[in-house]
Amino acid sequence: MTIIVAVPGTTEGPVALRAGVEEAKALGTDLVAVNLGIATLDVSEVEGEVPITVVERTGRGDRDPVDAVLDEIDERGATRLVIAVRRRSLVSKAVLGSVSQRLILNSPIPVLAVKSD
Repeated sequence: MTIIVAVPGTTEGPVALRAGVEEAKALGTDLVAVNLGIATLDVSEVEGEVPITVVERTGRGDRDPVDAVLDEIDERGATRLVIAVRRRSLVSKAVLGSVSQRLILNSPIPVLAVKSD
């Protein structure tokens, strides 16, 4: 049993990571953090709480973030996906795609969506 957490390079990232750690602790399993940001993911704040594997992407030229997460779900036989979501305006919804929305709709496993302040 593995938990996957999608960690964006935005203010939602730490929220998602913390929720992923708590879910992995509750289920007694390991955590795979898929870094959706460009900078290297720092997990030092939560290291030691659960076994964490970080999957880094090489930047904007790397595969689509949703595909990266879905690939990790398939490769690792994950049982749950953790993401952080935030309120978006109507314009934002119309103009920009939402990684969180696409993950919720396309994930083959249950998704725990936590609200970011």
